[in-house]
Amino acid sequence: MPKDKPNPKRRSGCPLNASVEMLGDRWSLLIIRDMMLRGSRTFKEFLDSHERIATNILADRLRKLESYGIIASEHDRSDGRKLIYSLTPKGIDLAPVLTEMVLWAAAHEVTGNQALVHEMQKDKRKFLAAIWQRWSTTAHPPKSRSGRTHPPQLDPTPHHP
Repeated sequence: MPKDKPNPKRRSGCPLNASVEMLGDRWSLLIIRDMMLRGSRTFKEFLDSHERIATNILADRLRKLESYGIIASEHDRSDGRKLIYSLTPKGIDLAPVLTEMVLWAAAHEVTGNQALVHEMQKDKRKFLAAIWQRWSTTAHPPKSRSGRTHPPQLDPTPHHP
């Protein structure tokens, strides 16, 4: 965890537990999905998602994701009342996790968006590199614990926390 943030209270020190506490509800994962795959960046764009999230839940999840350092927000330059959300490096690091979740669900359930599944299956490294490239130019701190500047699967040097 970044040194400038206090260690949050967790049920246990288990890394999987920490992940579930941050991302364990369906809305947080769908918000991150919409950012990574659909390029959603505003409150209204998230509301337009097919799953139809309620405004109060969306506001709560955006605040939580920002407090965990997974997304960042800044005021729109053309309309200071509007917030523009972006993935942080920590959020971008979730791309391989979400990709594996999509592939797992497609292998075990009847799902839609087979074009996306086929793109992921065809060349996972290329798919993930494109996500990293798209977001690395707009990502905001905090940086991941590893201080990565390359996507995890393409980083040529090993990182040890």
